[in-house]
Amino acid sequence: MRTLAVVGGGAIGLATAWRAAEAGWSVTVFDPAVGSGASWVAGGMLAPLSEGWPGEDLVLEFGAASLARWPEFAARLESTTGVSVFVAEETLTVALDGADAADLRTVAEWVGARGHELEVLDRAGVRALEPELARTVRAGLRATAEPAIDNRKLLDALHKACGTAGVEVRAETVEAMDALPQDQIVLAAGAASSRLWPGLPVRPVKGEILRLRHRPGATPPPRRVIRARVHGRQVYLVPRADGIVVGATQYEAGYDTTVTVAGVRDLIADAEAVLPGIGEYELAEASAGSRPGTPDNLPLIGRLTDRIVAATGHGRNGMLAVALTVDAVLSLLDGAPLEAAKAADTQRFSTAHPLSVAIPVGGVR
Repeated sequence: MRTLAVVGGGAIGLATAWRAAEAGWSVTVFDPAVGSGASWVAGGMLAPLSEGWPGEDLVLEFGAASLARWPEFAARLESTTGVSVFVAEETLTVALDGADAADLRTVAEWVGARGHELEVLDRAGVRALEPELARTVRAGLRATAEPAIDNRKLLDALHKACGTAGVEVRAETVEAMDALPQDQIVLAAGAASSRLWPGLPVRPVKGEILRLRHRPGATPPPRRVIRARVHGRQVYLVPRADGIVVGATQYEAGYDTTVTVAGVRDLIADAEAVLPGIGEYELAEASAGSRPGTPDNLPLIGRLTDRIVAATGHGRNGMLAVALTVDAVLSLLDGAPLEAAKAADTQRFSTAHPLSVAIPVGGVR
């Protein structure tokens, strides 16, 4: 039997291990704290269309391709584990001023020209969908094809699926991949991937989130994912069974995962500007993680050697990218790159590569 080592036990690593085991591989996952990294500190949005922006064609293409694979992926996971991971069926992006309203129209036109439908709403249209939002909301952008998942339910389900498929999980830190005895290795260690493969263009990007628990008598959580920009900062509110996840700050702070007073203050202030009643919720958790960023906001999926496959660098879209990444890695293990994932080729930063890109100063979107 073919043997596979998966280095990293986040959503990408666990999903890859599960599906590879189902495909006949003998799989071992190596991670000293499975499911405790960036995958644990996530909102769970599957929103490549709402995040679209002119010029980012490859990011949109990759995200849309992964979104299209999510229904089958989720159905397969639920069939295996009995766990449904979805918490919302669509996404609503709102604008609080005229400039942001103009940006929503720009996004709708650009994404629409690429074959994806987004609906622009006026103030009345937004309030008809989510009447508890602030009266200062001027416009909205509705994406009926963009759901959201509970990231922690996903991790639990993937861990269960791995057990069912016979995956061995070892709470061990890998210091050198060459020391692993397996036939093939998948590097899915998130922001730590560049430590195991020096030169890999992956860096840690700090993100803080809040988990707010609904209290009796408080404003009910929105039924949709709510996204907005407040004072130039992006904020999102994602419903959960017991409340809302609010995120996310974004800092170039290395591997620092300390939750800061300023980060919590800004998230609460921005969330309250969008949903005024949120002040009555319980602050149940504040946490931070290191998201694995790349210079062009696309992941790194491809062969590093004839034995090692990279599946890392998913940034803030790790949950969205799970479905396509798993298919792409399985295709690589079978010897054939997946066309839908070609934009994530690990060699694209080489000047000799046809999809080569310039790395912007600072590498920040």
